[in-house]
Amino acid sequence: MIPVPLSRMKVTEGSLEPGPDEQLLVEGPRMRAVVPGSSTSAVELRFTLLGPTTNQVALASGEQRQQVGLKLFAVDACNVLYAMWRLAPKPGLVVNFKRNPGQHLSRECGNRGYTIVRPNQHTALRPLEPGVAHTLRARFDGPTLRVWVDDTLAWSGTVPEEALAQGAPVGIRSDNVRLALQLSAPLP
Repeated sequence: MIPVPLSRMKVTEGSLEPGPDEQLLVEGPRMRAVVPGSSTSAVELRFTLLGPTTNQVALASGEQRQQVGLKLFAVDACNVLYAMWRLAPKPGLVVNFKRNPGQHLSRECGNRGYTIVRPNQHTALRPLEPGVAHTLRARFDGPTLRVWVDDTLAWSGTVPEEALAQGAPVGIRSDNVRLALQLSAPLP
């Protein structure tokens, strides 16, 4: 895996700005990005929480949430697998996928089509502290997904076949948190 430069990312919502030491900065309440041509076999997000965004925006479901995570098999806004580190209101690691065949834009699928993937093994997470560096790493071995938080295996389970879209890229997502981050993924 190699660090992904901003020039290789396609930001689909919000913005990513260049920061110090090859990091990227997120300042807005919503950010979504993918890395065209990347592989979902393994991906790593190193980040430092800088704090909540000044403006907090509810999710389409109406829920107010602060989170950062990985987009895996990110076909489009309506068909994607997530490994999300939820910070508030309830801390934890959640793996879910959004599947809406025939729909590709958020305005088509909204917040429909989500399914939570139940782990075979998971570990409770401590709340994040601003200013401390963290790592969220995911690796696939067939349909088995393993997600590490700061070098601790935090989630392991089998992902349903309908959530796996071979050839789809990886990406990142954040909601209502300011971040300094660096994404690493296999690139062609």
